[in-house]
Amino acid sequence: MKINIFLPYKEDFNLDRASAVSITIKNNFLHSIFQKDINIFGNDTNEPMLRENFIGVKKNFNFLKSKNQHIANIMCDFIKKKLDKNQIIEVHNRPYIFTKILKELPEYKICLFFHNNPKEMKGSKTVKERVMILENASLVYCVSEYIKKQFLEGIDKNYINIVVLNNGVERSLKAQPKKNKEILFVGRIVPEKGVHLYVEAIAELASEFPDWKFYLIGSSRLGSNNNNKFAENLIKTFNQIGIQAEFLGFRNQKEIFKKMEQSSIIVVPSIWPEPFGLVLIEAMSYGTAIISSKVGGIPEIVKNNGILFSNINANKIKKALTKLMGSNKELKKYQQLSWNNFNHSSKKSSKLLDSFRKTLM
Repeated sequence: MKINIFLPYKEDFNLDRASAVSITIKNNFLHSIFQKDINIFGNDTNEPMLRENFIGVKKNFNFLKSKNQHIANIMCDFIKKKLDKNQIIEVHNRPYIFTKILKELPEYKICLFFHNNPKEMKGSKTVKERVMILENASLVYCVSEYIKKQFLEGIDKNYINIVVLNNGVERSLKAQPKKNKEILFVGRIVPEKGVHLYVEAIAELASEFPDWKFYLIGSSRLGSNNNNKFAENLIKTFNQIGIQAEFLGFRNQKEIFKKMEQSSIIVVPSIWPEPFGLVLIEAMSYGTAIISSKVGGIPEIVKNNGILFSNINANKIKKALTKLMGSNKELKKYQQLSWNNFNHSSKKSSKLLDSFRKTLM
């Protein structure tokens, strides 16, 4: 049975510029028993991951036509040419594309993956739309219990075709790494990520801990170091902290993982409800102590293995950092909790995904 994966146009299936959805698809592929049967359709890119399985769709220069619809059309034409209806279609994060594919290929097994809040996405904002999805999808995958709860809000009927499939990452180390006196923020430099709270906290305490370094990795737009005004101003403020603060800009996964391996603490001060928080399980795979906000899917991922705050602010971040930086015992405690309780391997998520796929065969 062939498995055809729809990747949204904005996703760049390139290791240097991949975001969470692309990374998750790649990680799930690595341990799948169906590797020879998987086709991934997405926006054409240089040096794609999984080159043998990726089908890059050239841009459509008809500006009146949806770029996502164009990828979906190419995928549907490809599927129909195979003259085999025993195929699975997996649509990631575009519910309105699920609906369009359903009309085009109603006899196929079509699944929909939610990596973000369905109530904020075109095609699943209303209860009526979400019920339609449940009535027609072979399976609906949610990246966390939080996202599943958002999807089911207002729906009274019990459906068995909606499941939780957490993201997974590769743990590359066999032993807990030695750490430097370094603190890290990784993510988009936008207000909803709470990065300004991190910078504000660092500015207030850096001089109290002169032997520590503070890093800021990211940009306002994934895959690019072209920053908007908010990011430019914040980077300027961060650099004014002095030689202890270092802005690294956008970095690829390999570089980020190396910095996570070295860093003692990561701060993830998201203000908006994170659907999952991939950076947190990446940090846990390296035994990095976690300070984060208690929003969205974060609490179910981190549990009691990090310092989590409701209504996070700079003062709370400062106090938590002071606690960990000022006590080696506390720091080691949270690093050990992070390392020992890493439970989101890509092997585990891939195995679970394959088990769901088998039920459709």
